[in-house]
This record gives sequence, C-alpha cells and structure tokens, in this order.
Amino acid sequence: MSTNISVTGNVRAVAESRASPDVRLMPAKGNARLFRVLTIGGLALVVLAPVFLIIYQSLLTGPFFAPRTRFGLEAYHYVFTDRNFYAALWITVLFSLGMVLISVPLGGILAFLITRTDIKARAVLEVAVLVPMFISSIVLAFGYTVAVGPTGYLSLLARDLIGFVPWQLYSLPGMIVIAGLSHVPHVYLYVSSAMRGLPSDLEEAARVNGANLWQVSRDITLPMVLPALIFAAALNILLGFETFGIPLILGDPTGITVLTTYIYKITMQFGAPAYQIMAVVAVLLVLFTLPLVWLQRKILRNSRRYAAMGGKGARVTALKLGTKGQIVALTIVSVWLFVSVFLPLSGIVLRSFVNAWGENVNILEHLTLANFREMLAVPTLVRGLVNTAALAVAGGAAAVGIYLLVALAGHRNTGFSNTILDYIVLLPRALPGLVIGLAFFWVFLFVPLLTSVRLTPISLFVAYLVVGLSYGLRLLQATLIQVSPEVEESARTIGATIGQTWRDVVIPLVRPGLAGAWALIMVIFLREYATGVYLMGAGTEVVGSLMVSFFQTGAINIVASLAFVSVVMTGVGLLFAIRLGARVHE
Repeated sequence: MSTNISVTGNVRAVAESRASPDVRLMPAKGNARLFRVLTIGGLALVVLAPVFLIIYQSLLTGPFFAPRTRFGLEAYHYVFTDRNFYAALWITVLFSLGMVLISVPLGGILAFLITRTDIKARAVLEVAVLVPMFISSIVLAFGYTVAVGPTGYLSLLARDLIGFVPWQLYSLPGMIVIAGLSHVPHVYLYVSSAMRGLPSDLEEAARVNGANLWQVSRDITLPMVLPALIFAAALNILLGFETFGIPLILGDPTGITVLTTYIYKITMQFGAPAYQIMAVVAVLLVLFTLPLVWLQRKILRNSRRYAAMGGKGARVTALKLGTKGQIVALTIVSVWLFVSVFLPLSGIVLRSFVNAWGENVNILEHLTLANFREMLAVPTLVRGLVNTAALAVAGGAAAVGIYLLVALAGHRNTGFSNTILDYIVLLPRALPGLVIGLAFFWVFLFVPLLTSVRLTPISLFVAYLVVGLSYGLRLLQATLIQVSPEVEESARTIGATIGQTWRDVVIPLVRPGLAGAWALIMVIFLREYATGVYLMGAGTEVVGSLMVSFFQTGAINIVASLAFVSVVMTGVGLLFAIRLGARVHE
C-alpha cells in the first residue's frame, strides 16, 4: 500500500526511465472496469435516446404528437419509390467522395509542410490554415458567391480580362471543390497533431541517403500518420453526408439535391415538417455509414505499430527545404490560402460592410456600418451573440473534458465494449445536425424531467456535444495512440493504478493536444448552424440558428454581419486558447 501512495508524484519520471518496448498492458480491473462501463453506458444513453426516437418516428404515419398517427411503413414506401431520393443519394455519394479526394491529400500536404519542414512564417501559416473552420458553411458558400459567383468581384474581373468566366460555382464540381477546400483544416488538425509526436530520425536518414522531400513524405511520414489520415477521411465522408449549407446555397438554385436538402425540400413540399419522412432518411443514413465504421476498425486493428512517442521521447528536427524547396512549399500554401481563405473571407467582409451588391454596383458608394448598427439594435441578435460566446468557451471546455473521459474509457481497450463505443461515437455523424437538433427537441418533450431544460442553453449544449462527439473524440484518440504502451506499463509495474497512470503519465503527455482540442471544439460550436434551429426559443438563440433564420427571410445584410462577428469571436477565442497552451506550432 505504501508503494501506491509514494509513486503518485513521480509516476511519469519513473515510467519513462523504466520503459521497455517488450511489455504489454495488464488488463483493466476493479474501478477501471467500472469507470469504462459507466462512461460507455452514459454515452450510449445520451446518443441512443434520440436515435431510438428517430427510428420510432420513422415507423409512424405522421408526427408522433399528432392524434391520428399510427404505426405504419408509409414513410418508407414513399422514400423507396421516390426517384428524387435515389438521385439525391447518388449525388451525395459523389459529393462526399469528391470532397475527401480534395481535403485529405491537401490537408496531409499542408500538415507535412508546416509541421515537418523549416517552411518560412510557420507560426502565421498555422493560424491561417484554420480560418475556413471559423466560417459557418452556409455563410462560407455565401462568401464564395460574392467572390466567384456569377456576379462576384473576381468573376466580373475575369470576364473583363478574358471575355468569359472560366468556372461555374453553381454546379456539382463547384460544390465538391468548395466543400473539399473548406474541410482541409479538419484533416490538417488530425494529421498535424499526429506528426508533431513523430521522431525525425528516419526522415533525416532518408534525406542523407538521397531521398527527396516527396519520397520522404510518401515512404516515411505517411505510414506513421496513417491512423490520423484514416480518421480524417472517415470523418470527412460522414461530414459530406450531413453537409447542408453548401448544397443549399450552391446546388439548390440549379436543381442539385443531396440527402440533407432532400429532407429540407420534403418538409417544404408537404407544407409542414414531415417528421416521418425525415426520420426515414435519417435511419437510412445510419445504415449507410455502419459499414464505414466496420472498415475503419478493421484497418486500425494494428494501430499499435504507429505509436511513436516512447519512453525515451521523440526528437523532432525540421527537414531542410533549401531555397527552391521554400519557393515551392510557400507557393503551394499561398495558392491554397488564396482560394480557401482570402476569397470567401473577402466576400464576407465586403458584403458585411455594404448595403447593396451586384453588377454595375459601385461598392465605394455603398460602404456603411448600418448592418452592424441594425444587428446591435435587435435584442434577439445581441442575446444570440452572448449565448454563442458562452456556449463556445464554457461549453467547449466541458465538452473536451467529457470527450477525454470517453477516450480514456476506450484507451487500450480491445474488447467488445470498445467495438460498441466506436459505433456509438460515429452514429451522430451519420445524422444531419438539423435532425439531431430535432431529435433532442423530441427528447426534451418526451421526458418530463427534461421539459424545463428545453428552453435553456443546456439543451443546446447537449445537442452540440453529440454533434461534435465523433470529431472531438477521434482527435483525442489520434493523440492518445501516439503514447507508446510501454510508458504506461512501466508505471503499472511500480504500483500505479490505471487511474494514476492516466493522470500522471498519459494526460501530461497529451496535454498540448487537449488545449488544441478545446480551440477546435470552440470553432465547431461557433460555426454550427443547423442543430439549434429546432431548439431555438426566447433566450436560447445562437448565431448559427439565427443566420439560418435570417437567411430564409432574405436578410443577407444581417447574415453577413453575423458571420463577420462570428469570425472575429472565434479568432479571439483561438488566440486566447493558444495563450493557455493550445499550441498549433512548435
């Protein structure tokens, strides 16, 4: 007993000094097993409750609260006999795969150049590549319409110079490119987090033996960060299935429909929310994504061989690019920043400071601050800004803590419970945020004890927590698997419990990743716009749902000003998180 007490303060140091690559973790016992059961059970309750309500609603002939509603399969029959559904499904698959083909390679390349090389202005670039995540997708699409739409400022310039506009924003390829570019930061955060924990010995040895930068990244770095790339690809496929804003703005005007806009149009077609139709499509989305979860688990079964943070610590030295290499690297990053950051952001900024936009409109004659004065004059909008900031900062911190508990419950756990955990975690990603918000609205109506919570920010926090669960947890898991098992086992051999090992060894090693995760979750909460639509009421307004509401009424001036303020708020929050230890660069 005295051993267990005395090792608490020095577990990490002793563990690192006694680490051996040949040991294996002892199975969890007692309190650790109880912790895992309670954590996974609580998570299952929060996630599966709305999912079961969705399944229940799909088996009804109308809204669950309607007096004449009965059990029936009419909603399934409608969907399966609707040719528009199959067209939307096919376009969704093309959209998702195309988005991944753009975002994953670009995100991996940017992560390698910024985290593994001596590229110039690294600190500035690491912040800049995150900017697309600051913007809600519905406003991001709007920003592109202002910049490169039919009457966008860059489109008009191109037409004046060459006589025509060489791109078509309102098309499936346009949607795929915009969505792929906007999701590059998601991949970058995953891959860069993994790359920072990798030793550079093998990369340096390859360079000494004559390998160029491309060969080093392909043959050395890529295999070691493969788990992070797989996580990022899987998540982006799921994000593609739930994307709503970009297809609505860029696809709907030309008749291009994905599953999310299919749900939206169905509700409008019936003149009232067709909850049973929405629920059927949501159930089908879950069924489509379950094979992806199975494939991901099969590929990651041997993820132990990717662990690179061992007992001796990792030595990281930036690869030398040289003059020509610097030019090439900076050109790649600069072109991506121009297309992905400058174009949409400039469109949002310009539109927020003018009261008119279009062909033959002189911008200088319409510059004004009236959009912001109008926004601040509406109490609902001011309340929405305050609620959004509180939910992002406090709610984001609480979410990271909860995600860490869930991640630790599955850490080094190869049993059946971990399989269940993976499926539970990825289920919310199979559902559009709009449907998740609606499902939690049902939960708060169904459970009497939760009725009073429905009109408070707590309801939003719970829904946002579930929406961000997959991404936040995968980010933490990708960081945790970089800690080699021998470090934890060394602590166990000197008497530390699993709880002490997690507290004194694992968490200190991944602490920079936790701070970065907080910044990421703040971004997710700030940019979320669909989840709060059905949960919005007096006192629970947030910027995202307000933007959807005002966009539907055509109040573009208000939408642009809200988007601009949201970007500023998120930027301030990210800088604050960096000062607290959220390191986005070495």
